[in-house]
Amino acid sequence: MAEIAARAYGAPSAAHVAAAPGTQILLPRVASLVRPGKALVLGPTYAEHARAAAIAGHAVAEVGDFDALVEADLAVLVNPNNPDGRVIEKARLLDLAARLRAKGGLLVVDEAFMDVGPIEQSLAGDGAEGGIVVLRSFGKFFGLAGVRLGFALTDPLTAERLDAQLGPWAVAGPALEYGIRALSDANWQADMRKRLAQDAGRLDALLDRFDVPVSGGTSLFRYLSFPEASSLFSALGECGVLVRHFAERRQVLRFGLPGNDAEWQRLETALAAWASRREDGPKEIER
Repeated sequence: MAEIAARAYGAPSAAHVAAAPGTQILLPRVASLVRPGKALVLGPTYAEHARAAAIAGHAVAEVGDFDALVEADLAVLVNPNNPDGRVIEKARLLDLAARLRAKGGLLVVDEAFMDVGPIEQSLAGDGAEGGIVVLRSFGKFFGLAGVRLGFALTDPLTAERLDAQLGPWAVAGPALEYGIRALSDANWQADMRKRLAQDAGRLDALLDRFDVPVSGGTSLFRYLSFPEASSLFSALGECGVLVRHFAERRQVLRFGLPGNDAEWQRLETALAAWASRREDGPKEIER
């Protein structure tokens, strides 16, 4: 499994890979690779990274400025980011990793959505010198959320430490079988990337028809930030369309991709109903 994952993700060899029953279980273990200190998480992002760092004993803060991460003992970011799709260029990440490594720090890059690119920004093959741990998830791109499988890509010594923490037989046999087959099928992966890109473009066009602005995302999801997000969320729900609404940021929605023609039609109908309701609503009187 490790050899196949190394080949699929671009790591130098199987010795650079630690396989786990999902990346979630890796988060506190990776955070504990450096002694408790200052952990900085580039946000807004997946909340479990901050929680895992706190479990490992770090004093945790979320920062909005990439350049602030250099002050950390443990720096964590998601690339492409969840939920807005923000991408940090590889050159900037490597520079940050070198500066952290020089003082005994660690850079953790969660590449859960990197399967859909931009692949050239991945650090999966750049951990040989130490000071970098890249996390890759299996279920998102392959649509197999119930298959608990994930990987840490890093230097051989760190991979060995993580393997020791996970213990023997950490990954279930069925998950290994699914992983081996899926990661070995380069043709399927290429076809799926093409399909997802086309569907993401189709979703952008549909949203644009109803004046719904797309602010970011990847080809697996689209990120929207606009004042009418709450009303759109409610209207879609009434039509049986579920999108992600963020409790702490009420102006933000995240759309997944419809899976078939019926779902595309349901989404279009729901958007049309919402747009009609918006047009028929009370108008502000000019004074």
